[in-house]
Amino acid sequence: MIFKRLHFATFCDKLTPINESMKGEVMPIAIKLSDLLIEDAKPYAQAMQRSVPKQIEYWARLGKVAEENPDLPVHMLQDMLVSIEEVKAGNLNPYKFG
Repeated sequence: MIFKRLHFATFCDKLTPINESMKGEVMPIAIKLSDLLIEDAKPYAQAMQRSVPKQIEYWARLGKVAEENPDLPVHMLQDMLVSIEEVKAGNLNPYKFG
């Protein structure tokens, strides 16, 4: 259990912006993708109301965190990615102990 907590802390640290002036900055670049990958992404993108490039970006991010945290199930990694976006959007409720 402690091992998983350490991986979660490492995962969160890697997604924290290093430089506050670059927070939210996107550096667009052109990359070549196979037609098969693009065709595979289309139905998923439509179902999740994402663009095809955003769907492929999501898959890449999920694959990256899955490689960094091989002991965690994919659904937990997906929940962590959602949680990070909720924090960025300010959707927080303080937890009251007791």
